[in-house]
Amino acid sequence: MFEVAVIEDPSAAEVSLDPVRARLLAELVEPGSATMLAAKVGLPRQKVNYHLRTLEQHGLVELVEERRKGNVNERLLQATAASYVISPTALAAVQPDPARSPDRLSARWLLAVSARLVRDVGTLITGATRAKKRLATFALDGEVRFATAADRAAFAEELAGFMTQLVAKYHDEQAEGGRPHRVVVALHPSVNANASKEDES
Repeated sequence: MFEVAVIEDPSAAEVSLDPVRARLLAELVEPGSATMLAAKVGLPRQKVNYHLRTLEQHGLVELVEERRKGNVNERLLQATAASYVISPTALAAVQPDPARSPDRLSARWLLAVSARLVRDVGTLITGATRAKKRLATFALDGEVRFATAADRAAFAEELAGFMTQLVAKYHDEQAEGGRPHRVVVALHPSVNANASKEDES
């Protein structure tokens, strides 16, 4: 089981968004049978079986064990991942395009860049999994509290300048056998449901 899997297929995305099936996926972090799940979700076993077959057809759950129980074979299934992200590829006709209106101060452009990140990394994970290879990635995640909006703007400018220098230092257009890598740096207000809404100006 993967910690996170990216759903790229539109029909698999549609299947995963059904509330009952989403609940079954959550329950199947640990292996379970239709009988076990029926008791947990309060549905008839036959209906749970129908949903499980649909999830299995779309690669969202997989068989981990089949055992004889009385006169029937009991199938134990498990979700293929602990959590899922739906790639913008699933909505190919309307997926965001960061090239359409690049604006580093726009929250909507940041969202488009983030969507591309999910799409690209999802594609890379799929390829690496099929090839049984590790995927070379790196990420940083942190939080900074600014005293003023001016400090935030100064930080952003300094960060942009530093990143420009760093990219210029290591970028080699002529490197034989070199491989391009995408760098994404984002800055946005932290979301805290328990805190009062802060001024985001």
